[in-house]
Amino acid sequence: MAKNLLIVESPAKAKTIEKILGSDFEVRSCYGHIRDLEKEDMGIDIKNGYKPKYTVSEDKQKVVKELKSLAKKSEDVWLATDEDREGEAISWHLCEVLGLDPYTTKRIVFHEITKPAIQKAVKNPRNVNMDLVNAQQARRVLDRIVGFELSPVLWRKMSMRNNLSAGRVQSVAVRLIVEREREITRFTASSTFKVEAFFSADDINKKKVTFKAEGPDKIKDATGANDFLQKCVGATYKVEDVQVKPGKKTPSAPFTTSTLQQEASRKLGYSVSKTMLLAQKLYENGHITYMRTDSVNLSETALESARQAITSQYGEKYHHQRVFKNKNESAQEAHEAIRPTDMNITSAGDADTTRLYELIWKRTMASQMADAQLERTIAKISISTTKEQLTATGEVLRFDGFLKVYSEGRDEEDGEDENEGMLPPLAAGQQLGFQRMVATERYSRPLPRYTEASLVKKLEELGIGRPSTYAPTISTVQQRGYVEKRDKEGVKREFAILTLENDKIAKKSATENAGAEKSKLFPTDLGMVVTDFLREHFSKVMDYDFTANIETEFDRIAEGRKEWNKMIDEFYHPFHDSVEHTIEHAGRAKGEHELGTDPESGKPVVARLGRFGPMVQIGAAEGEEKPRFAKLRTDQSIETITLQEALELFRLPRNLGQFEDADVTVNIGRFGPYAQHAGQFYSLKKEMDPYSVGLDEVAPLIEEKRKAKAESEIKIFEKEKIRILKGPYGPYIKQGLRNYKIPKEKMETPAALTIEEVKAIIEEAKANPPKKAPRKK
Repeated sequence: MAKNLLIVESPAKAKTIEKILGSDFEVRSCYGHIRDLEKEDMGIDIKNGYKPKYTVSEDKQKVVKELKSLAKKSEDVWLATDEDREGEAISWHLCEVLGLDPYTTKRIVFHEITKPAIQKAVKNPRNVNMDLVNAQQARRVLDRIVGFELSPVLWRKMSMRNNLSAGRVQSVAVRLIVEREREITRFTASSTFKVEAFFSADDINKKKVTFKAEGPDKIKDATGANDFLQKCVGATYKVEDVQVKPGKKTPSAPFTTSTLQQEASRKLGYSVSKTMLLAQKLYENGHITYMRTDSVNLSETALESARQAITSQYGEKYHHQRVFKNKNESAQEAHEAIRPTDMNITSAGDADTTRLYELIWKRTMASQMADAQLERTIAKISISTTKEQLTATGEVLRFDGFLKVYSEGRDEEDGEDENEGMLPPLAAGQQLGFQRMVATERYSRPLPRYTEASLVKKLEELGIGRPSTYAPTISTVQQRGYVEKRDKEGVKREFAILTLENDKIAKKSATENAGAEKSKLFPTDLGMVVTDFLREHFSKVMDYDFTANIETEFDRIAEGRKEWNKMIDEFYHPFHDSVEHTIEHAGRAKGEHELGTDPESGKPVVARLGRFGPMVQIGAAEGEEKPRFAKLRTDQSIETITLQEALELFRLPRNLGQFEDADVTVNIGRFGPYAQHAGQFYSLKKEMDPYSVGLDEVAPLIEEKRKAKAESEIKIFEKEKIRILKGPYGPYIKQGLRNYKIPKEKMETPAALTIEEVKAIIEEAKANPPKKAPRKK
């Protein structure tokens, strides 16, 4: 038995560290948190200083039992959980459960799982930092209070099944997405015309090249664009002035958790949760430093390692040592940015992990490299027939510097890329060869919907949440059905193009796909209604500044400047009073949107949230006549659906006509759109719209599915309604909705089975149902 027991959070990390420390240490994993708040009575003693009531979770009982046994046999127990508040809290929970004194038990932390870092940590142990523990405890208690008190309010006040819930940071994140959606809905696009002129001139090799220059700022309409082009008929063009200005580009800081999440989304298309999963792997295998950090600092060792790698690979002129400073003053739990532990290793892990590692490697390298040196040319071009001028701009890269390794991605919000093309040598007084001038109609665009990356960026800007909270927050709001990540198809839109060429103006129309988006976060109707309800009745909890200030309070607790239960007390009483007042006085939230009147019945038409989701209702529940209901389509919303679109929903079921002397109808059911014919149901293909599909499309589908069904049937027992069918894994028995396996010895001749044999197989299967696989813990 080893003299020392060292406990870490994950088994992967345990294996790596055990190899480093050798036989004196036995390294075991506690598999993350071992205790959490009890479910009963919120797990918090409100009347006794908000004292948490913890319990060892069922799936951790065995782990705790093993750790207790090992701790008793060891001379020393060392705690090496992660270095953030969460990790500190896990160390404290281990002390509580294993009977260790948090003020004397050896606690070690390290930013990377490398031999020097681990050995240094073992030589410099400390005790559990109770200030960090209390900061994490305050977050957990506050979030439990908000969740447990708000969720029952939603259950009572919304016309939905009782599976709704609310969270402190999650609800604010949904608010951001809802508000952006409404901005987009309110936005009205306006068009302007952009003028570009194309010229030819000699390049440095006296070869004719084409370059462009831009006309006056956005022209309001087609008349203005035509007037400008008209002025240029028969004109000559001359370079009036050329200015060459030096410029530079400076690299970004090394990655923090949030900037890594953003850049991995932009450049690799990774979700926030996937990025953190891969980063965790890289950290546990010793390839990168700790992946939950909001510090941009690099250690002296890292700076030297980067210098050596840069000078050996690219030369001395590419190296420029930089020390980055945090904008966030509270960035002190983790003292280094995310970086490779060895700059000489350029790839690690499987394909997905390697791509993330390479991104981290490039960003770290670039942060310690020289500025890129640019030369920006601005040429003013006069038009002989008008006082207006054209402007040509170009950018020449004189020294690539850090761009040799890395260029940062951009969000849509940042506008279009400003990189300019190269210009040929131009001189004042030079006459230019005119080719053509084009005025193109361009429409203004609303702010784009959030991606996971841009939502993380916004939350960080507002000071809401911390690095460890972003991934679970974004996953949770999608799991709860408040937000969905999806694509949006664009709509065809015409725009005008006016061209001046050979002193003649021609006008034509072209089309563009407007409004198409990929992998964006859309609020659901449920998300919108819940957000409105919470904002109306719990404005403080939903306030951006208030939520950010709570994070500041957690920071003060972590620094030992505030008592955690005092902070909770200041929040709890006004919040609890709001909960009680809302339960007693607030009406039910339905998100009703009155659309107008049904022309056939004269009854009101309302879009609202029902028990099973968004729907349209004609009439009210008065007297004997019941209202009519129709579910909204997936691309429709309570807030934006029109009366005409709502009435269209009531066209189902549609009778398409007769096929083989029986009616064919289409409708939408529990499992999606379907056709019904002669008592049989056939799912429609994805591209078939039940509101517009015709008999000529559905009849072949029925024949196709009948044929496929017939080919799969081996034997039918009509009286007993039992069938023997072909399946992808061999023949099987089907009775109603239940399937039964055929024993191996009878798989070769399923058609020979008698009804007695089939019934015996079914009875045997019912008597001995297959054991369910144990749930993963």
